[in-house]
Amino acid sequence: MGRKDARLVKELDSMHVIVPLLYPGRCDNEAYISERIDLTNINAFLKKKNEQLAQRTPEGEEPFKYTIFHLIVTAMMKTIRLRPKMNWFIQNKRIYERKEVTSAFVVKKQFSDHGAEALAVVRGEDDDTIDTIHDKIKAQVFSTRSEQKDGSTEAMDIVSKLPFWFVRFFVWFVRKLDVHGKVPGSLIESDPYYCSVVLSNLGSIKLRSGYHHLTNWGTNSVIVIIGEKKMRPFFAEDGSYEMKDSLDLGITIDERIADGYYYSKSVRLLKKLLEEPELLEKPLIEEIDYD
Repeated sequence: MGRKDARLVKELDSMHVIVPLLYPGRCDNEAYISERIDLTNINAFLKKKNEQLAQRTPEGEEPFKYTIFHLIVTAMMKTIRLRPKMNWFIQNKRIYERKEVTSAFVVKKQFSDHGAEALAVVRGEDDDTIDTIHDKIKAQVFSTRSEQKDGSTEAMDIVSKLPFWFVRFFVWFVRKLDVHGKVPGSLIESDPYYCSVVLSNLGSIKLRSGYHHLTNWGTNSVIVIIGEKKMRPFFAEDGSYEMKDSLDLGITIDERIADGYYYSKSVRLLKKLLEEPELLEKPLIEEIDYD
């Protein structure tokens, strides 16, 4: 019996059949990519979108502004939708393709040392654009900042209060289920490590982007770390440079899924979407020219 969340990929060359058998652990097969994004066009685009948003927001109501994070979430989801292997994962030494494009991130309920965190998951549809993804993120943020807990956190809260010997057995049992894709949906529906991409906005807490490991739990094979906005030099071929507002992205991927050329084209698409953000007003499924 197959997985409910994905289909088994059968159209593989011999290398991609054998490699998961030779290198079964996701954490042992990470590749890290660092990219710097010029924010010139993004800043202008966000200014326009937020001016339009302010005009249609009812008087007395605080608008939920468009941010760079919303653009990156949308750009990643469009990249994954247009580059199918970015939505593949390896589990139990077999390659699967997810049935949907999902992104996950952590919402800090309060910016303090003791502020609780909640998990948010956005599910993409083929006709989604930056506007619909923005609204989905808004709904998730408002939901997670309420007193209601997400399903994964509630499950962990319940299990952690049981005798430790039972907790160990429970985790061992669930990990066995995880290998075969049999973990109940109620336990993992808000688990970020079952999503297409996990994003962490370190820039919001004044940190640089950097490497973040993958996990052998779940199915996630792409993690994106967003760094702090800063003025940085952009060099021309003649050695001259111009200072521009920018941010760095750190992307960790499972290198067993695709070759370097495929990942290179995927990152090129992501950069084009971010540096020409008007493209994000097109549906996720709509192809664009980026070669």
